[in-house]
Amino acid sequence: MLVRTLLVSSLSTLMLACTALGEPAEGERLSRMQASPQWQDGGFLNQRPAESASTWTLLKASLTQMSPHSRPEAPIAVLKRSRQDFDLAPDSGLRVTWLGHSNLIVEIDGYRVLIDPIWGERPSPISWLGPTRWYESPLALEELPRIDAVLISHDHYDHLDHQTVLALLEKQIPWVVPLGVGAHLQAWGMDNAHITELDWWASYRIGDLELTATPARHFSGRGFDGGDQNGGPTLWAGWSIAGPKHRVYYSGDTALFDALTDIGERLGPFDLTLIATGAYNRYWRDVHLGPEQAVRAHQLVGGKLLLPVHWGLFNLSFHGWTEPVERLLAEAQAQQVAVVIPKPGEMLEPALASGPVKAWWPQLPWERADQSPVISSGTEHLMLSGARQAQQSN
Repeated sequence: MLVRTLLVSSLSTLMLACTALGEPAEGERLSRMQASPQWQDGGFLNQRPAESASTWTLLKASLTQMSPHSRPEAPIAVLKRSRQDFDLAPDSGLRVTWLGHSNLIVEIDGYRVLIDPIWGERPSPISWLGPTRWYESPLALEELPRIDAVLISHDHYDHLDHQTVLALLEKQIPWVVPLGVGAHLQAWGMDNAHITELDWWASYRIGDLELTATPARHFSGRGFDGGDQNGGPTLWAGWSIAGPKHRVYYSGDTALFDALTDIGERLGPFDLTLIATGAYNRYWRDVHLGPEQAVRAHQLVGGKLLLPVHWGLFNLSFHGWTEPVERLLAEAQAQQVAVVIPKPGEMLEPALASGPVKAWWPQLPWERADQSPVISSGTEHLMLSGARQAQQSN
């Protein structure tokens, strides 16, 4: 009986994992992908090739370079939220609620957008494998308020969570995603009528709200589908969220690259930027920004106030868990950039944000930028221009 139970459990886990991998695009969806300027040689490619490390190098680094402070030792104070917290619209017209990592709710000019939702325990297709979250979501899924659209940046597991998608199916919310990601959603039971797939610079409108997919320097893939640091089977993107009165930029996962300037010129300036800051190391310099380049990205797109994301929920790299925001604050001060760092679950109106950041995280040792630099290849000119700009403003 025990053997049978274990066998059934193992088969169930395997079937669930296979389902979570998603499905490749085909038919008309694939034809639209192949028509994209980003499609080359059977997949989407970055505009600039990534200088990537081998799997063995990354495995060795995970064993030898992991910070002793890579995850919290004490529980993190979380501000619990309920549906009623969203009943009263923000006076300023713009409010953001950070739920951890890159999971956010943006309320903008009467609309409500959910970004990269992840309520699952692990960013992994297997229930018992992968990093676990450090705290439950500040907002229970059943307490989710009315949502006008869900935005997905790309199909990696910490941004497109299979279990969360299943839980949200019955709400019949419009999902706006990069090219190809809709194949996963449809395979998991979502009505194709609720899926909009966009190429870079393409837009989708809901009333007066315009959602525009922006270029990013990253990659895609959910395992065994050909994705690597140079590209992948589905597209990746950032997002411009523009209402009649306010504009928000979400970077998605990206390294530094020249198109950030184009984003600022075509779609900015932005009242608020949500910039991926954590989960960096020198081997991932061409797929993740890191703290100093997050500040520079904020400048390039024309941001007024910077809110770091992609940190504070999972251990996805080798650095200490508080290091991303410590380094970000140091760079922001040097560049005279305004920053807010909300607690998990905190609701924040950029128009009301003022004063220095008050650390809600513990004071732990962390490596400075000169000790562990992260500079995306081929972009030294962008960082140098940032240094010159800071010197001119002082």
